[in-house]
Amino acid sequence: MASDTENETGKLRDLIARARVVLWDFDGPICSLFSGHSAEKVATELVEWLEGRGLHGLVTEGERESLDPHLVLRAVDARHPGSDLVAELEERLTQEELRAASSAMPTAYADPLIRTWTAVGSRLAIATNNSPLVVREYLASRGLNSCFAPHVYGRTRELSLLKPDPHCLNRALNAMGAAPASALMIGDTPSDFLAAQEAGVPFLGYARHEDKEKLLRDAGAETVVGSLEPVLRVLRTVRDPGSGPQA
Repeated sequence: MASDTENETGKLRDLIARARVVLWDFDGPICSLFSGHSAEKVATELVEWLEGRGLHGLVTEGERESLDPHLVLRAVDARHPGSDLVAELEERLTQEELRAASSAMPTAYADPLIRTWTAVGSRLAIATNNSPLVVREYLASRGLNSCFAPHVYGRTRELSLLKPDPHCLNRALNAMGAAPASALMIGDTPSDFLAAQEAGVPFLGYARHEDKEKLLRDAGAETVVGSLEPVLRVLRTVRDPGSGPQA
């Protein structure tokens, strides 16, 4: 995992000090959505649902073996964009995500970090490939809706605009009237990094294990943390760039 060296802390401090707006990915940095409701099982069930309708050929062997429900959804959309089939598949995924939200595990230090960033005057938004309905349900369960409302930008029926496309980040920036350079994106996948890069938004990677960190660094992410604890600790020592109070 990324060590808390003086150099890393300095990079982290610079990112936090400049951030007037913080854009969060949802599943990973804020919670583990499928901690009690396996994403692999959801992906398998989506594939089986397609196969039960004689649509086995809509996903390749590699897509089938990825065990990633978003990859399955995007694969079908790429072959039948905007179809009723895609709409039904997306709705099935949304329902599975809603079930998962009830047993999602909060990411360590995420809740206090979100509340602290709000308290020092930064504005927060969520930019995610998950359903916005799911995000709002989870935030409500943690008492965090007021920290983000109304800025939750999630999956729409236009699946080609999922990250790594920067669409949801640009929606957030435009709605908040924020310049990309004044924002910070927190994400845990290469698609988060690539979306932030294309949007011109500085990026902070969160990697709960070494494989995730390697993927982020291989994609080009320079600053990656293995815990949100050092982010919270540094934030508490950095003045808010807008109003100046201490956290």
